[in-house]
Amino acid sequence: MKNHLLMGLLAAAAVPAATAQAEVLVSGIVDVLVDGGNNYTWQKVELPGTKCGNGSQYKFFVHRSDTGSQNLLFMFEGGGACWDYDTCSGRAGLLGAANPNGLTDDYMQQFTAKYVSPIVNGADPGLPFRSRKDLVTKDWNIVYMPYCTGDVHVGNNAVTYTDPTGVEPPLTWHHSGYTNSIAAANYAKAQFPRVNKLLVTGFSAGGTATAAGYYFVRKAINPARGYYINDSGPIYLAANVNDRSRALHDKIRQSWNLNSVFGQLPASFDQNNMGTINRMVATEFPGDQLAYTAYTRDYNYSRFSYERFHTPNDQESVLSYWKQDQDRLVAELNLYNNFSYFIPHSRPINVSHCSTIITFVGAHACQKMEKKRWYEYVSEPWQSWKCNSEFVPMDTFLSRFINDNQRIRIYEPANGFNDEDPGMGILAPLINGALGG
Repeated sequence: MKNHLLMGLLAAAAVPAATAQAEVLVSGIVDVLVDGGNNYTWQKVELPGTKCGNGSQYKFFVHRSDTGSQNLLFMFEGGGACWDYDTCSGRAGLLGAANPNGLTDDYMQQFTAKYVSPIVNGADPGLPFRSRKDLVTKDWNIVYMPYCTGDVHVGNNAVTYTDPTGVEPPLTWHHSGYTNSIAAANYAKAQFPRVNKLLVTGFSAGGTATAAGYYFVRKAINPARGYYINDSGPIYLAANVNDRSRALHDKIRQSWNLNSVFGQLPASFDQNNMGTINRMVATEFPGDQLAYTAYTRDYNYSRFSYERFHTPNDQESVLSYWKQDQDRLVAELNLYNNFSYFIPHSRPINVSHCSTIITFVGAHACQKMEKKRWYEYVSEPWQSWKCNSEFVPMDTFLSRFINDNQRIRIYEPANGFNDEDPGMGILAPLINGALGG
């Protein structure tokens, strides 16, 4: 189960249950590699009417600051998505939804939640020859939203999916993410009535939830200052039927009954173009700090977006579709003064998917990453790339974004810096190998 949960974290998708040997391998290797897991005291919260996809009780978890902080982190967990029998039942494996069998009471003691994100843990974990570094979110209050509905935490539908093979009985699935999220946000307001800084964030499906659900969470909690960071869950513009992301948007709109959710958003959101969610949030909360982060070579979320809907759908074709949509997103975000973006090119860990999970190694961005000139190879002869502007690590971005309220915009050009980094060459195979079980 640990390996399934960790794959839900790092691959943002459900995978078949692992053997006990693989569970020990994953836990052991990553536990040695990263000194970043939390040992927080978590309060389990179960509210009436909240459900996981299989109909079992939904659970979310709350950690209270040890120092009396009035800042709150509202964290949406990632883990794929589903809209038919194969993806909701778990049969689809990597292209399905996490936790199809619901959530256990000890979820926060399991591997995924313990190592989920440096942002949750308040520190970028230490690695061999690399010290642990405290982050701006250290000792914040936390509302942690596990993911078990397959609907990026905003679905509002109960559907019966039929097994296309005819072997298994129909599956009744509760896309109840919206109900769960609203209930948790209202609970958070009651528990933390005076929030100074609210950071809503999440990775992959949780990043999508950040964009789609920020309006509701922000309105419910009503902090003095609002912040959001969408990690690798973009909602791309798709006004026309020929737009690359439109097929996915139409599919989930129907399966998750999203019109019932969209109808509650202000008129600045165009219900026929999901990508206008970015415009809506920016204009409804002009004093808030908003940010998008992802890798240009993300070959995980891009597969969800295009692989089942377009041909050709080989890796390079899928990544080219992603780059086109990402370019349009950046142009859109440039229209709003309160939107930042932090887009590095690639990272060998987890097929370049998610920049705020597990470790910030390789989560850095440089606006002018360029090939070295011949005389610049002396200091690092193994590295053919050099940053000719400011080299910004993720922890620096977070500090400037949240502590200093700065707008940061870095869209890194194509480069092979992380691929040539010797440390990455050691770390990435170990983590990726462990995840493969």
